[in-house]
Amino acid sequence: MTMSQSLRYCPDLYHYNRRKTREVLVGDVGIGGDNPIRVQSMLTSDTRDTEACVAEAIGLVEVGCEIVRITAQTRKYAENLENIKAGLLAKGVNVPLVADIHFKPDAALEAAKWVEKVRVNPGNYVDKKKFAVREYTDDQYEEELSRIEEEFSPLVQLCQKRGVAMRIGTNHGSLSDRIMNRYGDTPKGMVESALEFARIARSHDYHNFLFSMKASNPKVMIEAYRLLVAELALQGDDWNYPIHLGVTEAGDGEDGRIKSAIGIGSLLNDGVGDTIRVSLTEDSVHEIPVAQALAARYSQRPDEGVNAALPEVSYNPFDYVRRGSAVIEVNGHELGGDKVVKVFTSREKWDALSHKLDKLGDFQPEVVVEDSGVIAIDPTSDEAVGKLNAAADPVLVTVADGVAMNVVPAFRLLAARVDPRHPILLKDSFEVSRDPNKPFLETLLAASANIGSLLCDGIGDAVLIQGEQAPGQSLRLAYNILQAAGTRIFKTDYVACPSCGRTLFNLQTTTQKIREATGHLKGVRIAVMGCIVNGPGEMADADFGYVGGAPGKINLYVGKEAVKFNIPEGEAVERLVDLIREHDRWIDAPSPVEPAGVV
Repeated sequence: MTMSQSLRYCPDLYHYNRRKTREVLVGDVGIGGDNPIRVQSMLTSDTRDTEACVAEAIGLVEVGCEIVRITAQTRKYAENLENIKAGLLAKGVNVPLVADIHFKPDAALEAAKWVEKVRVNPGNYVDKKKFAVREYTDDQYEEELSRIEEEFSPLVQLCQKRGVAMRIGTNHGSLSDRIMNRYGDTPKGMVESALEFARIARSHDYHNFLFSMKASNPKVMIEAYRLLVAELALQGDDWNYPIHLGVTEAGDGEDGRIKSAIGIGSLLNDGVGDTIRVSLTEDSVHEIPVAQALAARYSQRPDEGVNAALPEVSYNPFDYVRRGSAVIEVNGHELGGDKVVKVFTSREKWDALSHKLDKLGDFQPEVVVEDSGVIAIDPTSDEAVGKLNAAADPVLVTVADGVAMNVVPAFRLLAARVDPRHPILLKDSFEVSRDPNKPFLETLLAASANIGSLLCDGIGDAVLIQGEQAPGQSLRLAYNILQAAGTRIFKTDYVACPSCGRTLFNLQTTTQKIREATGHLKGVRIAVMGCIVNGPGEMADADFGYVGGAPGKINLYVGKEAVKFNIPEGEAVERLVDLIREHDRWIDAPSPVEPAGVV
């Protein structure tokens, strides 16, 4: 399936061209236009604690954060934004502040008096989220929109009067019942939810806003942003609003960085995105180096123009379907079709690890690339493509090292030009790293953005990490990218939100406790949510959920249904394990094995 000519989110999927937008001013910081990709984060301190918020914001600024977001749960919390702003100015720090609003229009109106930007979530600003199932007639739907306009317009008018910017930020986990019942839990519903609020803003001639489409599932997030940008283009040239990128509930550690890089990097690869936040379940200062490294890959990248002679891509960017291919056998492994995506390694790395394969646990090398018979070609070569397509039998194919193209467009072109029957081996880089001192974050972000992007487009039947020199670390990275992209679930999958001022328990220590208790449950997905804002919605993708319900109290979920309420925090992890047992998803942990590390 190819991309519809009438629905496009970028002019050329084979060449980088940054999306042209208007500039939105957040205080003195410009987003979009000719500005670099901006980096931001969010405070974890209680908004009522002025001293803690000022200190944390200064710490963020010192490591390069350009915009600081603060939650404002109620009007009372929002009132203290005045003191936080004054405290920062008193210390000579004029970083723009963003008030994060959920559920409370009165909090937004108070916050807009003191900050440079207000983030509203269309799913819960004045809308209902009770998981109610009902049919809305067209008249009832319009009545709801009229009610929203009445409640939202005062904020628009205040922001317009004070020169305050706004982010209309849809979250996959908190779509309203009205949107859910008409559009379902879909990227289309996410986009329409945001556009309804944008139309109200535009009706007041207010344009100092931008959009976001966050989800914990990178595939959903990528499709939603693509669809949003395509819909904005259809609306007209003056709908050229900037885009804020983020994967919500990405988690912590290597997994959180990989998932963020897949979602954010996939869109930046195609020129979409003007400001980013990497959401990690860690202290907020740790988000900034990751975001800076991601942004740096694209902020100075020149536009490459458009080549209309190249073929349409082989996939639909707005609807994930794995690329179809024949199933072939390579070194005893079946590749292609609906078979599990395999992990390749080089002969050199295999030899380095061969004495300790039994110690590598799940991170096993499966195929040696030099023994695989893979055919490496330049996808721009008519001769090479023609010879491959004339072959009688399907063969494993990849892009040759040294090809003068970036990784993602090169594999897109390969998938478009070779017969679908040929399975594809993905690479993270077209150069084999020999540098043991290369920063691992650099390798991780590049590999995740490249291979993860292609997997989320349905391209790829095997993967090979070449940009990381360490054998064990390269294998771990390959498997974790497959997990984060939802392509091959080989371990427990966690959806963990970042800490913020709404959090009702210590997310970092609690997430670690849950990992220690459940990390051996392969294929089980557990959500760890600090509060109710996204909890129930994100539960829809999880098997079990651990959600802050009140200070010191935890609610446990099965799917998106709360089944245990107000459990004391000290008992909650054990009760979660009991719940998993009750639903026959528990197995005892195996004996520990040596982890695959830098070898």
